[in-house]
Amino acid sequence: MMMNEIAACFHCGQPVAASADWHVNIEGVARAMCCPGCAAVAQTIVDIGQASYYRERAGYATGPEQAGAPPPALALPEDDPNIIDDGDARETTLLVEGIRCAACVWLIEHRLRQVDGVQQASLNVATEKLFIRWHKDKTTAAALLEAVRSIGYNAWPYDATRHDAQLQKASRTLGRQLFVAGLSMMQVMMYVAPEYMAGDDGTLDAGMASLMRWASLLLTLPAIAYSAQPFLKGAWASLKARALGMDVPVALGIMAAFAGSAVSTVRGAGEVYYDSVTMFIFLLLASRYLEMVARRKAASALSRLRHAVPEMAIRLACWPDSREASAVPASALAPGDHIAVKVGEAVAADCVVADGSTAVDLSLLTGESAPQRKNVGDAIPGGAVNAGSPLVLRVVKPSRDSTLAGLLKLIERAGSAKPQIAQWADRTASWFVAALLLFAAASFGFWYWYDAARAWPVAIAVLVVSCPCALSLATPSALAAATDRLLGKGALVVQPHVLETLHRATHIVFDKTGTLTEGRPTVQSVDAIDGARIIGIMRVAGALEAGSAHPIARAISAAAAMHGAGGSGATGLQELAGQGMEGVVNGVRYRLGTAAYVAGITGSTAPAMGSANGAGAAGGTPMTTVWLGMHGRWLGRFLISDALRPDARATVEFFQRRDKQVVLLSGDQQRLAASVAAQLGISEAHGDCMPDAKLAYVQALQAQGAVVAMVGDGINDAAVLSAADVSFAMGSGATLAQVHADCVLLDARLPLLTDTARTAGKTMRVIRQNLAWATLYNIVAIPAAALGILNPWLSGVGMAASSAIVILNALRLRRS
Repeated sequence: MMMNEIAACFHCGQPVAASADWHVNIEGVARAMCCPGCAAVAQTIVDIGQASYYRERAGYATGPEQAGAPPPALALPEDDPNIIDDGDARETTLLVEGIRCAACVWLIEHRLRQVDGVQQASLNVATEKLFIRWHKDKTTAAALLEAVRSIGYNAWPYDATRHDAQLQKASRTLGRQLFVAGLSMMQVMMYVAPEYMAGDDGTLDAGMASLMRWASLLLTLPAIAYSAQPFLKGAWASLKARALGMDVPVALGIMAAFAGSAVSTVRGAGEVYYDSVTMFIFLLLASRYLEMVARRKAASALSRLRHAVPEMAIRLACWPDSREASAVPASALAPGDHIAVKVGEAVAADCVVADGSTAVDLSLLTGESAPQRKNVGDAIPGGAVNAGSPLVLRVVKPSRDSTLAGLLKLIERAGSAKPQIAQWADRTASWFVAALLLFAAASFGFWYWYDAARAWPVAIAVLVVSCPCALSLATPSALAAATDRLLGKGALVVQPHVLETLHRATHIVFDKTGTLTEGRPTVQSVDAIDGARIIGIMRVAGALEAGSAHPIARAISAAAAMHGAGGSGATGLQELAGQGMEGVVNGVRYRLGTAAYVAGITGSTAPAMGSANGAGAAGGTPMTTVWLGMHGRWLGRFLISDALRPDARATVEFFQRRDKQVVLLSGDQQRLAASVAAQLGISEAHGDCMPDAKLAYVQALQAQGAVVAMVGDGINDAAVLSAADVSFAMGSGATLAQVHADCVLLDARLPLLTDTARTAGKTMRVIRQNLAWATLYNIVAIPAAALGILNPWLSGVGMAASSAIVILNALRLRRS
């Protein structure tokens, strides 16, 4: 974009009055200025050799009337698609720019909670994403963004490209600040070393000592003016928000030490702490750099998922008549489109195979590394990688509604709140800062009375040695590392309390079908009743179950298809969870389900069918009986078996060894539930449980003080999953059940549950270790500083080391 060099000020872009006569010679050309202020600034830029700024800038300098206005990208109207309506509330997830450490997280959350109408504000330190929920009649999205901006941060609607650029920029900036601080520290050390070595023996004359102090002052200035910016800006933001953030004591310590040293240098007498200041800034920046690296690692699995779907796809507009291809954005794909996917490419949306056969890699979606074979008609989720041969796929869902998009939406919920232990740490840290400042003031007062020469260094040491950051980092750093590891294995932790609650759960309650069993039942036999024809029974049953996601429904649909009787055509469908399906086929109303449910339409009890009525099957596998009937007549019976998962018994024994009470809670008949329980060594089994009965059972346990973990699969588990203290849904189950669960086992393997339990135990141990260390460190270090045992530079080492120990301890969870 060309800038108007006549009508607009070359520096700020504002109109130049006709009477204005201010010009600055920039690279040989006289440039018009609107006022003497712009002329002075522009002349300074030229004089310091930075005239290239005007060639490389992307726009004009900010004018005074623009300085207080938010950038256009910060505008977030109430009808923005990133804002979700939920009754009287609205919620959105934003990307926050400028997150430096746990202090930033605490400050932003604290400021937003001061806004009237905000119901929840939670910032995930690992992903730098801010979840806000507010009452739509009390505040607006724009007001919330302005509240964040008022304390020095910008928040944006989430965009992956912007996030990547932001991470790179933050990493480069922090790296430069760390380099400058390190360089200043080394140079200052060179000048203070002679004074340390000379001591009080008089070998260093006063003139040389004064020169070295002035040199140290000048060398410390870059560290103060540039490298210490994260702490100074954080402290200023806290004070503007009228809150005592964790950067406040750090900034006070740095500035007090520098100011005291500068006064001593000017006076030519007194102690100086330039080495302590530069060392403290360097070590604390190094600690924060380590924290930033830990955050990046903690979000690595999420980042891989986010980049799994390609931005472009090859669409075959006239397939199968023509293979003419064109590249289109993945977001432009619509159901019915055909796309070509080469070997090694990722699938851009949920599809079915239209032509070809291949193996697909689903490791990013499920954690399962073994490729899966896919043929014509098989479904392939968006994000899967074609690992076999070229394919033509038919799109069944747009990219925004794909399996991977749904998974990412679940992940957006992850980290949008904090477990109780993290909330306790945050509350403690905020009170800690206030108490620390009072204690530092008291220490200064005492030493000023007792030994005035030591009052200033003692107060600085108290401010510097404290480590509220370690206290605040203790929990989120461990949780971020643990949840990232679990996500990489295929366990998506949706709610923040999962690991904490699972660790202290007293009862593990399992559903049967699809949880302890394979969830792929097959029809073993079909019996006709009262002269009905098998093909007719299969046709009606297939029509009733055509749209259901329940494993038994899929088994009946598959059996009907094998008999050439598959398809749809049923109308007026009504599903009663845990009992069956009712609908109209060819004008006749039918019921398919349990004997009691079907009896409601036949008007009589189920007929006796001999020894094959579900007593068992070969190998002891229990049978499920499904009945079909119409008004006044029983039509048929299906015998269905579902094999136990091979790792079901090992999972049950795992929890029993840890003194957890394992319970089987199933909607199937009591005898089937009891048979499965006997095979798995479960002492308590309850069958014939409708959704309300399951809910009542769990609530009764909770009323007795039990902490209940529920593991389920299927639509009839949604209510009990929501009510349990912590819940797990198998990834192959109905979408509704997964949404209501606190954790989704994406690969639908029970070993993921035991792995989550092990990780929960390790995570709680690490959190306790981190909290214990942070508490013990502060209990020992702060009094030591107050007693004058620790000098300022040693206090700086202690604080940086404390944060580093907490972070490194948490990172162990990613490898365990």
